[in-house]
Amino acid sequence: MSPPFSITSKILRWVSQIERLIGRIEGLDQPKPQPHLRKNNRVRTVQGSLAIEGNTLDLDQVTALLEGKRVLGPQEEIREVLNAIETYDGLADFDPLNPKSLLKAHKQMMQGLIPNAGKWRRKNVGILKGSSVSHIAPQADRVPYLMDDLFAFLAKDDVHPLIRSSVFHYELEFIHPFQDGNGRIGRFWQSVLLYHYHPAFEFIPIESLIKDHQQDYYHALEKSDRAGDSTYFVEFALEMIHCALEDFLQNFSPKPLTAQERLDRAAQELGKKKFTRKDYLTLFKTISTATASRDLKQGVESGLLRKEGEKAQTVYGFRRS
Repeated sequence: MSPPFSITSKILRWVSQIERLIGRIEGLDQPKPQPHLRKNNRVRTVQGSLAIEGNTLDLDQVTALLEGKRVLGPQEEIREVLNAIETYDGLADFDPLNPKSLLKAHKQMMQGLIPNAGKWRRKNVGILKGSSVSHIAPQADRVPYLMDDLFAFLAKDDVHPLIRSSVFHYELEFIHPFQDGNGRIGRFWQSVLLYHYHPAFEFIPIESLIKDHQQDYYHALEKSDRAGDSTYFVEFALEMIHCALEDFLQNFSPKPLTAQERLDRAAQELGKKKFTRKDYLTLFKTISTATASRDLKQGVESGLLRKEGEKAQTVYGFRRS
């Protein structure tokens, strides 16, 4: 049975706007950010997600740990950061539709912090807000079945992946399948789902945006709890994804590629295949036809490319030593 939620006009609007931003990323000559920006965004992701859970290490300390340097601070918090760095480094390797993969991620994220890392909880739990219980999670013996149902929902292709990832995030927090670490693993698994929807999400620190809107995050969870479905949380999560993409595009100013760099990248993408100038332009959407012609001419003159035919019939191929 699918989790309860509604497709609202606000949800459809956020999905449309997010897809437009992804299109802008795809149009960049360098869709991946430079290494320093990738590192900075990974630091923001890890620090943001753990700060929501009360970890006090700041961006500079998390950066130092990412670089393998020694940091002074509470040992448990250092362990949390090191675990999260290791887990996010392997983000692309997790199977988003496999419960065993989620358990593996939880084990990595929580190793050395709790005794039952990577295992469904076996005790009933309530979530405290201050001194009062704000949410009673489903009974422990129901957790395996509820999680199987939730992963079955993920496999459905009639719900947009952006919406599915947000519904999953909420439902995991509602089920609370682990004794501890549910918040960080819920945010991480949404990142896994988003990465498999589009690889650009590997470098986009949505967790940092959620940290900056932490009270709104909790309010969205609570409002969906009261409503009995995830609609309100989905709207909030999609807004955070949109804001994170906008922030990424604003800060990502790629250095223009040289002709040689474009030719090198084309060689990697095209391999031994023959191609036309139009095919070359498809790889580099922001350059002009004249620039493409100059690139290809340079490739032929340098011996990197071979040329066959004339004018509209011209095709190229990369030489192999």
